[in-house]
Amino acid sequence: MQLRYSFRLYPEPGQARALSRAFGCARVVFNDAVRARRTAREQGLPYPSLGLLSKTLVTQAKKRPERSWLGEVCAVVLQQSLRDVESAYRGFFASLKGERKGPRVAVPRFKSRKDSRASIRFTANARWSVTASGRLNLPKIGPVKVAWSRPLPTTPSSVTVIKDSAGRYYASFVIDTDPDADAAVMPDSDQAIGIDLGLTHFAVLSDGTKISSPRFLRRAEKKLKKTQRELSRKQKDSKNRTNARLKVARAHAKVADARREFHHQLSTRLIRENQAIAVEDLAVNGLARTRLAKSVHDAGWSAFVNMLEYKAARYGRTFVKIGRFEPTSQTCSTCGHRDGPKPLHVRQWTCAACGTTHDRDTNAANNIKTAAGLAATACGAPVRPGLVPAQRQETGSHGIPTRRRAAKRHSTR
Repeated sequence: MQLRYSFRLYPEPGQARALSRAFGCARVVFNDAVRARRTAREQGLPYPSLGLLSKTLVTQAKKRPERSWLGEVCAVVLQQSLRDVESAYRGFFASLKGERKGPRVAVPRFKSRKDSRASIRFTANARWSVTASGRLNLPKIGPVKVAWSRPLPTTPSSVTVIKDSAGRYYASFVIDTDPDADAAVMPDSDQAIGIDLGLTHFAVLSDGTKISSPRFLRRAEKKLKKTQRELSRKQKDSKNRTNARLKVARAHAKVADARREFHHQLSTRLIRENQAIAVEDLAVNGLARTRLAKSVHDAGWSAFVNMLEYKAARYGRTFVKIGRFEPTSQTCSTCGHRDGPKPLHVRQWTCAACGTTHDRDTNAANNIKTAAGLAATACGAPVRPGLVPAQRQETGSHGIPTRRRAAKRHSTR
């Protein structure tokens, strides 16, 4: 498995200018490649190959006066920009043919100087290195100071330098992990849990544990409102407006970083303590179009579930995702009697068949665990999920519910 290890960079003023120059050159080459593809399509010609684009847009372009400044940056950066165009078009055509999973991908567009994020990539051919003093030595940029928060487990295959909307620089290393070493890190466990994600509590586990929702965006709304108001009063294209925009971006980045750190800590703890984990496939796109949209985005369910999924695959744990149409809040986890839909304000209910009083969220977590086939585990043995029945699909919905169906489904769970 390949993972990314990101570290904060602190370039000096001259290095920051060199990085800005490299970002600009990579953007120009990217736009030239997109323009060449569009011109070929308009003229009915075959798309130019990667080798032809490299020859005309990089090698020959450096010899022309209007593109001579391309020689001031590392050639590998320009070549990787062409590969990004190739990858973007490959993903677009795969999405057009229905071969790519996930939402439809649009045709590659031109990059702008005003884009909030910029990046360049150095492969092993660029001969970048980490110096003895711990600096990242990049070609035609120099040794850049790195804040190492942890050691690199193996030699990286490439490094991507990123500048985000808040003006921060990061170095993202691609690492090939060792499955045996990763499996040895995690302790043996025979526990299995079901997780019910929500808004009042971020997660409720099948063992009764309730994890409160930090609500990072809600807590920072007052500060975000103030910084956004200050930005709206600044004159366009002024230096004060640029500084105010950075202030807003840093405030939002602080919220996003805190949420990501919370997700990482919680997902790692759950993976460490349990051999098998089951969650529900929530219709986040549908819920994000209801009156609960801000709270849904603030919770970040999709990012958390993705972390659980890749960490389970990395450390040899079992991860199961059940269908979103499973009636987890309507079924008694003790006797299996289906008691019908309930409005959201009903947090506890008593089963009409067996008389058991259930907490709504804990009961749903237990039903998620049962539906995933994790109700019974063998001590010390790997937990294997049972067969999950095919879920009902709504005709014409393509798996994405409309606003009315999403609101109705959320209110009856």
